[in-house]
Amino acid sequence: MNSPARLKPLRSVDEITGSRRLRRMRKADWSRRLVQESRLTVDDLIWPIFLVEGENRREEVAAMPGVFRLSADLAVREAERAAKLGIPALATFPNVDLSLRDRTGSEILNPDNLINRATRAIKAAVPEIGVITDAALDPFTSHGHDGILDNGIIINDETVEQVAAGAVLQAAAGSDIIAPSDMMDGRIGAIRDALDVAGFQDVAIMSYATKFASAFYGPYREAIGTKGLLQGDKKTYYIDHANTDEAVRETEQDIAEGADMIMVKPGLPYLDIIRRLKDEFQMPTFAYQVSGEYAMIEAAAANGWIDGEKAMMESLLAFKRAGCDGILTYFAPRVAELLKG
Repeated sequence: MNSPARLKPLRSVDEITGSRRLRRMRKADWSRRLVQESRLTVDDLIWPIFLVEGENRREEVAAMPGVFRLSADLAVREAERAAKLGIPALATFPNVDLSLRDRTGSEILNPDNLINRATRAIKAAVPEIGVITDAALDPFTSHGHDGILDNGIIINDETVEQVAAGAVLQAAAGSDIIAPSDMMDGRIGAIRDALDVAGFQDVAIMSYATKFASAFYGPYREAIGTKGLLQGDKKTYYIDHANTDEAVRETEQDIAEGADMIMVKPGLPYLDIIRRLKDEFQMPTFAYQVSGEYAMIEAAAANGWIDGEKAMMESLLAFKRAGCDGILTYFAPRVAELLKG
């Protein structure tokens, strides 16, 4: 068979592009590095860890290979490892014993609860690492919701009062940043007031400004033990994942109430929200690469469908490209090791 005749183009490539050949700076590794627009460093990483009662206790989360629930003593060891790797901060999430959970989440008001004991232990051993704590009620409630449940309704104002009181106890235990994830109206202002009155003016607030009603939280709920407890859904307080203007209004309100930084959760499905918030508010902006995102990458890598290491790094760089100043990610220690080289 005769090969098709090659047609001479009407114009040369230089004529078509005006001699602007964009591949010039892609030709070598050194030139690609020279013009790279977004960079991921260890300074961008926040490592979420899960806590459990006991000593020398380490339980793998089935839906999150490589992620463990840790007793406070082992959490201290991991904090020491994180500090050596240069990771700036940890975010702690407790799996509270079922016997301590009730309708109102009253265990958050215990100064010696699991999250506060772990904070004290970590700050005593590794004072140079930041500790971020969540004042939401879901780890402490018997129904798995982020607020006080009354006749099937999450009561906003009573929840805010309890969340603010819990935040003060977390600050007293040594928390550097309070990051309330409950999405109750007025929580940021109430926490700021409570912290200031209690003398914790230097404790910052990272607002989960846009936490969406997402399908990507499943493995996390297994990790903190709320998966089988949740009654109904959280759509009366988390944001509809179809809405962007609402996300902007939520963020604007939290900033007005005193948030020092804002967060978007989940991460990769909401890169457009990250970019819009960064452009609108020029605030320190973070994203939470949530458990479902982590599990998808791990599962695909385990099946040989993707290169897990490359997908991990690409997904995190996407957050930086979208405008993030930092990322909460379960990959943090692995990434820090890679960046250390």
